[in-house]
Amino acid sequence: MTLPLLSALERYLDVLRVERGLSSHTLSAYARDLQSFTDFLDTHDAQVASDVKLLQPRHGLAYAVSLSGRKLSLRSQARMLSSLRGFGKFLRRENLVPSDPMAELILPKIGRSLPHSVGSSQIEELLAKPDVTTPRGARDAAMIEVLYSTGLRVSELCKLALVDIGPGFVRTVGKGRKTRMVPLGQRAQQALDHYLRASRPVLLGVRQSPSLFVTHLGKAMTRQGFHKLLAAYGRAAGISELHPHLLRHSFATHLLDHGADLRAVQTMLGHADVSTTEIYTHVAQSSLRRTYRKHHPRA
Repeated sequence: MTLPLLSALERYLDVLRVERGLSSHTLSAYARDLQSFTDFLDTHDAQVASDVKLLQPRHGLAYAVSLSGRKLSLRSQARMLSSLRGFGKFLRRENLVPSDPMAELILPKIGRSLPHSVGSSQIEELLAKPDVTTPRGARDAAMIEVLYSTGLRVSELCKLALVDIGPGFVRTVGKGRKTRMVPLGQRAQQALDHYLRASRPVLLGVRQSPSLFVTHLGKAMTRQGFHKLLAAYGRAAGISELHPHLLRHSFATHLLDHGADLRAVQTMLGHADVSTTEIYTHVAQSSLRRTYRKHHPRA
């Protein structure tokens, strides 16, 4: 029995969505990476499209060589090949092929860059920029305070509902549909209380919404919308190219700078593997070294 390559790809994406609980954004990234591979096959060996069993290791290796000849970063090449390796493992696991056709793929080695963060004084300047006497300004201030206080991903922030807010914590559903509870700082709680009391009712008017953060149209704030307003506040505070993930990095770095436990930070960030969180310790250590060289008389 033959199975067209496209059908196999659709089954793989279904598994990623249902079993791994990946977001639509992440699924779209997988789909784009795998579409790039099928486009390559259309040019180099079109008959593979008729039967996934025709996939051979040479196809994956030729594709890897073609990527290296394109103007792509090593990180992009590694991501695209990783998507393809996952597809190969799926084919073998489901007994759709006699052996994994992508087992010989080797990902390019890339150095792990340290995440950037914003200094505490810059954070203070940023938080002072929204005009909290206006409904939109109060909302913006609450969103920025909550983001910096909790280290949420921007998608998690925008998906927060009223029922997710408790006394001193927020509940969020992260990657893999895993629920976690994150502490909410006092200043963030105050900004949130002000927004809920004086701003959100004005933005909604007569409308109803389960979403915590809403626009003047009564709809939930989008990732793109928040990204734009945050960048504007960043420019006003002298922070170029400010984006939500930079505040997430700052949240983790500042906690570790002040002695927080690595495992606790891992839990708050929602990292499945502590090794993902460990990169922030290098940032904290760099900060300590700079402080030592600046202040120690024999540094």
